[in-house]
Formats: sequence, C-alpha cells, structure tokens
Amino acid sequence: MSDTKITKEDDGGKGRYVARIDGIDAEGEITFTHRAPGVISADHTGVPDAMGGRGVSKALLNFMLDDARENGFRIVPICPFVRAQYARHPEWSDLFTTKPGEDP
Repeated sequence: MSDTKITKEDDGGKGRYVARIDGIDAEGEITFTHRAPGVISADHTGVPDAMGGRGVSKALLNFMLDDARENGFRIVPICPFVRAQYARHPEWSDLFTTKPGEDP
C-alpha cells in the first residue's frame, strides 16, 4: 500500500481518516465521532469502487489503530466493517470499548 496516503482530519467533535491514491480522483474514509474524553466511535467506512481491491479499508483501519495506540484513546466499533475486523482480532481488545463514556 505504498501508493496509499492516509491522513486524519479532526475538528474536535467529528473527523475522518482519509485515504488517497495518486492518479485516482476519489477518497476512502473512516468517519468518527468523539464520544467522551479518550473515546471515539468508528462510525462508517467507505471506499469507492475506483479504489476497490487495493486494501484501502484495512489500511484505514490500521492507521486508526496506530493512532489509538499512539494517542491513548479507545474506539467504539459502530461501523460494521470495523466491528467485523475487531471480532476477528481479539488481540485488539485494549483498543476497543463498547462503553462510550469509559476512559482508556
């Protein structure tokens, strides 16, 4: 995924992780909402067809997980994709919570 560039946009209430690929006029994203101090919810993952088959959703999720590790917050998995990936990876349990008001 060396051609995928991921950035974070955060206005303090809501935000998104955005994936861009040179030469493709489209963006993939995971949107999030700040739920409590130290807790965000992963609300929606969207990757347009133009970016399909390149592992963009997984790259976005990995970026979000790295951000949570580095910045000490936890994630409420509302998005079906994020929830499904979390179910497959119990080793991520320290990064997730089902209680929006729970501090990390």
